[in-house]
Amino acid sequence: MAKTYRVGIIGRTGKGDYGHGVDTAASKVPGCEVVAVADDHEAGRAASQKRTNAPRGYADYHEMLAKEQLDIAVICPRWIDQHAEMLLAAADAGCHVYMEKPFCRTLAECDAVIHQMEMRHLHLGIAHISQYSPVLSTVQSLIREGAIGDVLELRGRGKEDRRGGGEDLWVLGSHIFGLMRSLAGGDPISCMATVTQNDEPLNASHVAAGAEGIGPLAGDNVQARYTFPGGRSGYFASRRNMGGNPTRFAIQVFGSKGMIEMESGYLVPAYILRDSSWSPGRTQKPWERVTSAGIGKPEPRTDGTYEGGHIAAMTDLIQAIETQRPTKCSARDSRAIVEMIAAVFESQRQGRSVDLPLEVRENPLTLL
Repeated sequence: MAKTYRVGIIGRTGKGDYGHGVDTAASKVPGCEVVAVADDHEAGRAASQKRTNAPRGYADYHEMLAKEQLDIAVICPRWIDQHAEMLLAAADAGCHVYMEKPFCRTLAECDAVIHQMEMRHLHLGIAHISQYSPVLSTVQSLIREGAIGDVLELRGRGKEDRRGGGEDLWVLGSHIFGLMRSLAGGDPISCMATVTQNDEPLNASHVAAGAEGIGPLAGDNVQARYTFPGGRSGYFASRRNMGGNPTRFAIQVFGSKGMIEMESGYLVPAYILRDSSWSPGRTQKPWERVTSAGIGKPEPRTDGTYEGGHIAAMTDLIQAIETQRPTKCSARDSRAIVEMIAAVFESQRQGRSVDLPLEVRENPLTLL
């Protein structure tokens, strides 16, 4: 590394905490020094300082940003109701950002953050850790090389537990949409979706405050279809309390000569079926494991943990800062994921297919 990066941690005990161990991971990134933690909860702040060996703690993250001359602010809370506020404060202080996902609650918030960060030439990395996985790079290469022929469609589902429907769309669907964009080769151009609650089309009476600071939320059954350039279709679905065991939380890519399945996660193996019928029961062709080394090869890497994913993402952020390239999941990529989520509710509201990018930049549920 060309320098040692001064890192400040923003946590929020009781309201998203420190995400999936984001603070601990930040303390292990080569070239980074955690110099302070901010959290308005005294005990939570002290615990994070102990985990990260941060010498200073602040009750107010604004004070930390003003005093510490940080290079990188790490925004840890899973709750997203203050993500935009935290991001704008970090941008105002001249900080690059690594953060827990999802990005922001509305496209208007996303737009405001991107404007402020790009105006200052600041970079953002986000904990869509699948985007940093070398297994994803291998799968993308296989698709480009024609291992499953021409891509016809992509299908993803959430975890479909008690959060199934709208909450699943936000919390787990965001991972699927990151993978869908990466494997489809770009952004969708339209979305047609149906969202219901208790088998009824959504109306204003169904809208309530969502968990984890998501904002207005509704729906226990989401069915969405996206059109990508080149005639490819992408599908996402989630129904409450319909999850499988093992989970169906994954994405499948169907091609003219076979299919690939990927779960969300860092360094999680993928699987390829080189069978144009997509039916191994009929052809007896086997599923083959795909690692970062290729088809049927042992995984040579040993950093396959959630923490390893954070470290890979933050390392990518530092490389982006030093080479002035976009991160593997940039602020614009993060907004595109939020746009795919918002498009589901906007399509349901209008009762038709909607074009992307969306004209509506507020939460469509507030317009029902």
